Amino acid sequence: MSTVDGAVTSSPATSPSEHGHGLPRTLSFDIGGTGLKASVLSRHGDLLHEPVRVPTPYPLRPEQLVTTLASLAGGLPSYQRISAGFPGMVRDGHVLSAPHFVSPQGPGGKPSHQLEQAWARFDLQGALGAALGHPCRVANDADVQGAALVCGDGLELVITLGTGVGTALFWKGRLSPHLELAHHPLGKSGQSYNEVLGDEARKKAGAKKWNARLARALEVLRELVFFDHCYIGGGNSRHVTFDLPSDVHLADNTAGILGGIKLWERV
Repeated sequence: MSTVDGAVTSSPATSPSEHGHGLPRTLSFDIGGTGLKASVLSRHGDLLHEPVRVPTPYPLRPEQLVTTLASLAGGLPSYQRISAGFPGMVRDGHVLSAPHFVSPQGPGGKPSHQLEQAWARFDLQGALGAALGHPCRVANDADVQGAALVCGDGLELVITLGTGVGTALFWKGRLSPHLELAHHPLGKSGQSYNEVLGDEARKKAGAKKWNARLARALEVLRELVFFDHCYIGGGNSRHVTFDLPSDVHLADNTAGILGGIKLWERV
């Protein structure tokens, strides 16, 4: 694996799974506001290649995302199916909201009417499957990450901290209908979870204040859903410094990739 102009590239890797074991293999995409990642998993969930990553380009139209993801997969091992986690509301593979991608400047920028129209109900699942020639499933990124984290015991809440804030709920291992809690007001200010806990908010507020906000948000979510277990993942989970309650755990950031196989198993 090498770095070219800040992007990670790769050459094909071989493993026992390349010779027919561990089929079907899943090409798994983790689509983020700052980066796009991909790897291939065996049917047992083993990574067959180190995840490759490129920065998310802006402005970003749906067709460009599909082309960029297809290029990212070019050097990875062969696969028979595809999964992708998308940072927005997704229903039946169609994008209902793409908060990071409707601005030409990217996350936090002023939305463009043209980009809003381009992303509205875009069939990302169909387009990605057609571009790569394999069956594809696309879901919200927090739902996909959560599928790799939950153990199937009671009501489990997954929170992802990255460019924005994602959430997913699982009841006894089954994914519940997705709620975009990131856009819901948090606290007296009326600001949303994204505005209070997103990456820009973290940088502006500083580590201590951001952690205090997160601790308060956890209690609000506890009162809202009465979770039995909570998992915190995403790239900014590494900035969590306060002592977590016994029923809240930090998750490995590779869950966004590993959840790709679970998306097929749990659906």
